[in-house]
Amino acid sequence: MTVPTILAIESSCDETSAAVIRGGKVLSNVVATQAIHELYGGVVPELASRAHQQNIIPVVTQALRKANVAKNELNAVAFTRGPGLLGALLVGCSFAKSFALGLGIPLIEVNHMQAHILAHFIEEPKPAFPFLCLTVSGGHTMIVLVRDYLDMQILGQTTDDAVGEAFDKIGKMLGLPYPGGPMLDKTASQGNPDAFQFPVGNMPGYSYSFSGIKTSVLYFLRDKTKEDAGFVQNNMADICASVQKTLIRTLLKKLVQASQDLGINEIAIAGGVSANSGLRRTLQEYAGKHSWSVYIPAFQYCTDNAGMIAISAHYQYLKEDFASQYVSPEPRLKIG
Repeated sequence: MTVPTILAIESSCDETSAAVIRGGKVLSNVVATQAIHELYGGVVPELASRAHQQNIIPVVTQALRKANVAKNELNAVAFTRGPGLLGALLVGCSFAKSFALGLGIPLIEVNHMQAHILAHFIEEPKPAFPFLCLTVSGGHTMIVLVRDYLDMQILGQTTDDAVGEAFDKIGKMLGLPYPGGPMLDKTASQGNPDAFQFPVGNMPGYSYSFSGIKTSVLYFLRDKTKEDAGFVQNNMADICASVQKTLIRTLLKKLVQASQDLGINEIAIAGGVSANSGLRRTLQEYAGKHSWSVYIPAFQYCTDNAGMIAISAHYQYLKEDFASQYVSPEPRLKIG
């Protein structure tokens, strides 16, 4: 079989990214971020779509140039079909379809969340099958049983907000600049995680809920501010550290349960929140406590990027899992 060379495009939210992969090795991974959303404290879908339209040709051009690959060397074009913002997905989908059609090569549709998990196979070390992957991002929180590259099952997921949303919204309550999650993580490193107590959610099975801690923090801040107007500023690091500890404990409690129930000690994390330093550090601590082999992706493959789309496309190409030119974006695309 031909060693496939694939152009991959990611445009699910507010990063426009393109990557080139050959034989399973990522040759380039270019990401253009969108600073415009900082003005609004969150991603504005229409602005994201317009920025993707502006960025996609320069980003693809740069990815091909960095990889030293010509268009006529490509064997397929891959793109994120979903989940994500419809307008943003449309830009990547439309570009990929026209590019593949013009070159007369196959089109590969990729599930964004599946790609986050397969990012573990870009570089060593790589988990062995089966493994559990705690997949955490701004829009998703789930525990996934990974039996093979393209065989995955969601064991449990959030019933309301994702943990990334909880980080960002609590960060906003505290007055931290957008995006709140990374700033909360940075501030937490200077604080005492045992300074304040917040409830650890406990849903049935492997499900999650983060609405309780958000409400708890909101009322906590309201009551403390009534007593002392300067409370938040004077205790910012301790509040952030305490919130972060609670969110991480909530995440890992269910992961431990799944690991014990299924007898699986190969444990991975994926998604934007896997860049959180507190989560990465605590997971390593749990590895010793529970005899886990832990896999944490490099920072560049945690947040949205086309490298992860490319590695998923590589395995789909080997299975001849190609898409039709009639394919359209699916904002609520599920794993499995």
